[in-house]
Amino acid sequence: MSATLATLISEVEPTWTVQVLERLDRPARESSGPWNNAGTGHSALCELNYTPVDEDGCVNVAKAVEVNEQFQVSRQLWSFLVENGRIPDADAFIHPTPHMSFVWGAENVAYLRERHAILAAHPLFAGMEYSEDPIQIAAWAPLLMAGRTGDEPVAATYSVEGSDVDFGALTKLMLDSAASRGTQVSYHADVRKLQRGPDAFWWATGKKDGAKFTYRARFVFVGAGGRALTLLQKSGIPEIHGFGGFPVSGEFLRTNNPEVVARHQAKVYGKAAVGAPPMSVPHLDTRVVGGEQWLMFGPYAGFSPRYLKHGSLIDMPRAFNLRNLLPMILAGLANIPLTLYLASQLIARPKKKFKDLLDFYPDAHTRDWKKITAGQRVQVIRPEGVLQFGTELISHADGSIAGLLGASPGASTAAHVMLEVLERCFPAKWEEWQPRLREIIPTHGTALSDDPTRARAVQEHTAQVLGLRVPEVTQSPSTVIDTPSEVALAQE
Repeated sequence: MSATLATLISEVEPTWTVQVLERLDRPARESSGPWNNAGTGHSALCELNYTPVDEDGCVNVAKAVEVNEQFQVSRQLWSFLVENGRIPDADAFIHPTPHMSFVWGAENVAYLRERHAILAAHPLFAGMEYSEDPIQIAAWAPLLMAGRTGDEPVAATYSVEGSDVDFGALTKLMLDSAASRGTQVSYHADVRKLQRGPDAFWWATGKKDGAKFTYRARFVFVGAGGRALTLLQKSGIPEIHGFGGFPVSGEFLRTNNPEVVARHQAKVYGKAAVGAPPMSVPHLDTRVVGGEQWLMFGPYAGFSPRYLKHGSLIDMPRAFNLRNLLPMILAGLANIPLTLYLASQLIARPKKKFKDLLDFYPDAHTRDWKKITAGQRVQVIRPEGVLQFGTELISHADGSIAGLLGASPGASTAAHVMLEVLERCFPAKWEEWQPRLREIIPTHGTALSDDPTRARAVQEHTAQVLGLRVPEVTQSPSTVIDTPSEVALAQE
């Protein structure tokens, strides 16, 4: 988020002085690091938690359309950076990776069929394929069907335009680009305090390599991941009053066995367990990190009081105060199923966790997979006591400070969120910046879903620049349900 904001400011106001302060020794060692997240370019092509079933039994796709719109903004920003030489090579951070949803059981198949029927008719999801044929699904992702008996109904959607994104590499590339245009980036700079001075400037105080530092600024953005909550609390702005945070940790299983990796070239998302948070939707993913291909499965949720992976065991107690104590208690009482789910994940034996992988990949062998610890996520607890999944932008009434709380879809929608920061915090400059912003993001200020022709053109252009794929689209998208083949799956 901070790298995206620094990038945008360097483009619209290249003469401004921008200082980025990072407490660790290099960028993206927390949530943006490639092994601290799933690397999914979140565009709702496969993520079933963005299309819940309403009380009337209908699939609601509003959130999916919103997330896809926001991801298209990110694609346009990244394309601008590549086309203008700010980022030398798109292959350094993004790779074409089909996105799939995969379910089993009659009820889940009916849900996915309806989801596809609605989304496939939408301009941003045109070209999404659907099948209930095990042979077709095996052609898309062989590991999903290998070892299945064929006595249970299955269904999948397939979107060729999906992507795998190394957000760690992207963060570094954007910071390098901003630095080449005058942005100053400091590491080992641990901000401990944010205080408003009598001159209306903000003072950021902390330590760098054991020595105290102080920076004075007209505007501050707090993009400190889970630690943003406590830093905003220290600022004293009233807008943060009542907000709390619930930390959730995660683990993944990972393999780079070439024989296994070669048989799965997709990101495949399933349905979350009952009581599981949205960030715990199980998925089996192709990953490209440092030029090497891997497969990753998870996440397995857990609990740690740390608000950052490289944080402190007293992060959560530090965030408690009289203003957010009641909201945090209310959120806990209202989310007992989540608490029970996390407890079950904490006590689950490795054999039980591996069984979750077998649901996706029945032929998996324990010898191929190793456990890794992912990043920390801090879910937002709102002042009314609601546990919120997603992100929350907090800004002071005068626009002098802003910060971001929350998690997924996070990095995928960074461009959209940082445009909102610019609009909220620099209202006097907003209109002046419009021409430049439209050069960077051609659809800025408009909705692609309102113009199918333009949506297609933008998707094709950004796909070409970023090396992604474009789906084949018929004039009238429709649901095609394949008759399940009677051929035994063992003959795959």
